[in-house]
Amino acid sequence: IMTSILKADTIQDTDGNNIINENSNTITIGASGDTTNIIGTLQNNGASVGGNTQPYFTAYQTGNYSLAHNTATTIVLANTTVNSGTDYNTSNGRFTPEVAGDYFVTATHTNRHGSSGNAVVLFESYIQKNGSNTNFRASAGNEGTSTVGQSVSTMGGIITMNGSSDYLTLSVTQYDYTGNAAQNICEIQFSAFKMI
Repeated sequence: IMTSILKADTIQDTDGNNIINENSNTITIGASGDTTNIIGTLQNNGASVGGNTQPYFTAYQTGNYSLAHNTATTIVLANTTVNSGTDYNTSNGRFTPEVAGDYFVTATHTNRHGSSGNAVVLFESYIQKNGSNTNFRASAGNEGTSTVGQSVSTMGGIITMNGSSDYLTLSVTQYDYTGNAAQNICEIQFSAFKMI
């Protein structure tokens, strides 16, 4: 059996530029301006370096979404711009990531109110986890007597998911205090991605 040990503090290329240098227990690979190509897995004490922001999704709807008066409605969006792993379900509006971790979640929509005439309308929106409201909510509406109004609701934050059964939904309730009528939201976006 033949073994060999190469001992050197510095390895240079043919032009005299340092490729690898060890000084005071610090190893420097390459130099400023170099491109270092790692083939295989780069690790930090046995753990992978870097991270993966998957799964992620953005679901949306541009047209009107009708909401009955005083009824919490789970918003189901049929369109996605991205949906890695298809973890957002366009049939029930649930995002059920299959990777445990912390997720940054956002939701936004435009509220259209006052169609019942001089209506005072409030929209309350929540990002829900497993069907229960989280601390991430938004309230918007009109308190005047205009027959037509518009406002924007937006919310977001970090939510921990178990990677198996936990799911997220967007829920909106509208209150038409004047006519108990249905009102619309539109320009809806609901997104999440795993944080590194």
